[in-house]
Amino acid sequence: MNPIAFTIWGFEVRWYSLLLLIAMLLAIFLFIKEGKRFNFPKDFLFNLAFWVIIIGIISARLYYCIFNFSYYKDNLLDIFKIWEGGLAIHGGLIGGFITLIVYTKRYKVSTIKISDMALVPVLLAQSIGRWGNFFNSEAHGPATTYYHLKQLHIPEKIIEGMKIGNQYYHPTFFYESIYCFVGFILLLIIRRYKYLKRGQLTCLYMMYYSVGRFFIESMRTDSLMLGGFKVAQLVSITLFIVGLFAFVILSRKGRFEDLYNEGQNQPIEF
Repeated sequence: MNPIAFTIWGFEVRWYSLLLLIAMLLAIFLFIKEGKRFNFPKDFLFNLAFWVIIIGIISARLYYCIFNFSYYKDNLLDIFKIWEGGLAIHGGLIGGFITLIVYTKRYKVSTIKISDMALVPVLLAQSIGRWGNFFNSEAHGPATTYYHLKQLHIPEKIIEGMKIGNQYYHPTFFYESIYCFVGFILLLIIRRYKYLKRGQLTCLYMMYYSVGRFFIESMRTDSLMLGGFKVAQLVSITLFIVGLFAFVILSRKGRFEDLYNEGQNQPIEF
């Protein structure tokens, strides 16, 4: 696949960067739209999203480079070439969540409430962003055959895009993109549940994404490694356990206690 989307005034715009931009803008739009239901000021939500994204991108890149230190220690300038790929979503989530905690604590706003609002559109952004891997011919699985991919009902364009050299590969980016989009739809539906507790959407995101990422990661050939283990799988196991434990604790609260959907049409004080 050609990683260049178009060239303007001699400057190459890559699909990877363009798709990430689209994904982030759409996530911000949906985040602010949900915030309006609870009367959060648009400026507050936009500024929060801006800093979460900036710090998230930096931490996603640092996370990736740390686990590829053997390469980057001799190629320091390549650390800045994020348009060529190399952003680890778990690093972005960690950096973004820390930023969210600091920001919400500063303005004395519920961190977990904002997290619930943000992580639903984040799944959609992940679904879109994965297509950047397609155009960079990365984040694919093991070698396979054209016939096997056709049996999986994968679109022809994707199958041919996963022909690298003279070999076909499993489009694990595509599997994860579909998985994240389905999760986005499910969380949209669950978000309207009358008795949903604050924090449970965050827990569901942690569990849902971790399950899919664990199994999809087992197929990838370019995983970040720690010893003999895939880092993403270790993180997925940890996030799933934390998410499950927290979800159970939250479920023990009273039926009408600390509900996510309460507080609509009520003014927010800073």
